[in-house]
Amino acid sequence: MYSYSEFDEAFIRARVAQFSQQVERRLDGSLTEEEFRPLRLMNGLYLQLHAYMLRVAIPYGTLNPNQMRQLAHIAETWDKGYGHFTTRQNIQFNWPKLKDVPAILKALADVEMHAIQTSGNCVRNVTADHFAGAAADEIEDPRPVAELLRQWSTDHPEFQFLPRKFKIAITGSPNDRAVTRAHDIGLRMVRNAAREPGFEVMVGGGLGRTPMIAHTVREFLPKADLLPYVEAVLSVYNTLGRRDNKYKARIKITVHETGKEEITRLIEDRFAELRPLFGGNDQALLADIEAAFAPPAFRNAPTDAYDAFYAADHAFRAWADTNLTAHRNAQYAIVTISLKAHGETPGDATADQMRLMADLAEKYGHSDLRISHEQNVILPHVHKSDLPTLHAALSQMGLATANVGLISDMIACPGMDYCALATARSIPIAQQISTRFQELGLEQTIGAMKIKISGCINACGHHHVGHIGILGLDRAGVENYQITLGGDGTETAAIGEKTGPGFAYDEIVPAIERIVRAYLDLRHSAEETFLDAYRRVGAAPFKAALYGTEGEKDAA
Repeated sequence: MYSYSEFDEAFIRARVAQFSQQVERRLDGSLTEEEFRPLRLMNGLYLQLHAYMLRVAIPYGTLNPNQMRQLAHIAETWDKGYGHFTTRQNIQFNWPKLKDVPAILKALADVEMHAIQTSGNCVRNVTADHFAGAAADEIEDPRPVAELLRQWSTDHPEFQFLPRKFKIAITGSPNDRAVTRAHDIGLRMVRNAAREPGFEVMVGGGLGRTPMIAHTVREFLPKADLLPYVEAVLSVYNTLGRRDNKYKARIKITVHETGKEEITRLIEDRFAELRPLFGGNDQALLADIEAAFAPPAFRNAPTDAYDAFYAADHAFRAWADTNLTAHRNAQYAIVTISLKAHGETPGDATADQMRLMADLAEKYGHSDLRISHEQNVILPHVHKSDLPTLHAALSQMGLATANVGLISDMIACPGMDYCALATARSIPIAQQISTRFQELGLEQTIGAMKIKISGCINACGHHHVGHIGILGLDRAGVENYQITLGGDGTETAAIGEKTGPGFAYDEIVPAIERIVRAYLDLRHSAEETFLDAYRRVGAAPFKAALYGTEGEKDAA
């Protein structure tokens, strides 16, 4: 993985020193909270419902063991012993005291980490496919390009005060695991007719109160042109984007109001101006970055022990069937460590769990960890012969839940338990759904299903692209949960459709159960997923299950 240059090191240390002085001025009263707010947001510090929250950047979701151990140390020393992994592949600490934030930032800098641009109207943390560099279906590892984008966007003088926050996602695979079509810019690696790798460039996606799927503005962009093209997109948006209304300030609204054809023309014109100015310097830098992402030295060893254990041990077999993914090296597997144990808070990890994952990555995983946008942790390179021992160690720490991709593997935002913007609780709903279907013993029968839960219209839980999406709202002071169906965050992206009236807090879990039972009744076979069934039959049978015949008419 990438290691900081002398410039990176000096830059981060200077920012820590600068913000430390700003914190001192806030603590002694020299700065009011209003004056301090833009300064703290530039450094990833929010004021949430009960306390400050520090959001730490994990660029393209990649960590080494020392960094994970430092996150554990921070959680234990300055927080309440845990951290929360987010849908932007970051980690949030929900309880730091303001006086301790400079020490936390210094500890992060000691392991080449920071919290810069995890907030504000700037280019946020660039996210990537969490299986990058390991996936069997991958064209190329996209992380060098993601690192190039990180370096280019950090403290970029033109793009620190955009009309609104700006999010970029990238995948090196034709199978989209990075939700690229729901981003301001989505980049999906493809090949042209000559089999050369390049990118499909999508612009204007986003969720929130106005969910939209991004438009493709370039079917194929050569890799060498990526940085000037992305700068062209940002430049056009910075000029046209609305600053009079924050609800209409995202680039998705700019694209919608300007029109796809016109926005594409403006981007291409600006790209033609910018391209000669780069002079190949970005490609020289990219070549240096790519060297840091060389594949690990895979070992060649028999996998007989794995095969025997898989055949003999039911618990291991269940975990292997759900939590392992094919690796490009047939002797290896990609391991997804579920942070969704039944009844627990999705995405939370204790300090002890973080240390264990760091140790396992160091011993069995070529010192490589990833955070997924689905709030799990990935060990991308584990030899199959090591999997039984790894599974046993995970089991002892409550990290061997065999549910990746199943109904309990939910995305959930912090909701009203933490967030000042939330209008309803998310975490308890996720916990109740998880435990209910465990009690019913239906998880394996249901198969692949993605439930996503947001506690407000800002959609941090990605509910719009959930097979089943749940949006918590405030209706006259009472929590009310709206259901959407048919959302999809992959290469066949779609925004879920609203089913009709929402449900009270104590009604939402039974409502989800009715949807699931309707699916089990109407699917053609166990191989037909919920999403496939929904696309085949439409919303009507699910609305009937939710509301009854009369309710279906009302919902329509």
